[in-house]
Amino acid sequence: MVGSYEVVPIGWVESPLVERGQAPRQGDEGSPVCWLAFRPEMADAMRDIRVGDEMLVLTWLHEAKRTVLRTRPRDDPARAMIGVFNTRSPDRPNPIGVHRVEILGVDGMRIQVRGLEAINATPVLDLKPVLRAGEER
Repeated sequence: MVGSYEVVPIGWVESPLVERGQAPRQGDEGSPVCWLAFRPEMADAMRDIRVGDEMLVLTWLHEAKRTVLRTRPRDDPARAMIGVFNTRSPDRPNPIGVHRVEILGVDGMRIQVRGLEAINATPVLDLKPVLRAGEER
């Protein structure tokens, strides 16, 4: 079904990265420790998150170019152009970021994480646990 859908951020990223050019390509390529800050009404949703958990953070890459359909991986001019759906490029029709992070701390309505390459003020859309084979939640 074709239509439009409303996505409401549940929080935002608090990071020392303030410009897109400062962000590493992937979270494991030198991203700083940062915080996810959540809206107060998300308190019950956060209550079982623990230090050491691995989570997938879904973000809205608010500075992305939404008209890009093809790109060169890592902006490398030596590489062939390919469709953005086969890349991790932030520039894409619906710029949803997927970030695998480790929880380092929980402080009230904030969660400290490692492995997040998103810039400061990036909207957070959702969190999901990383599941091991056979694990259910």
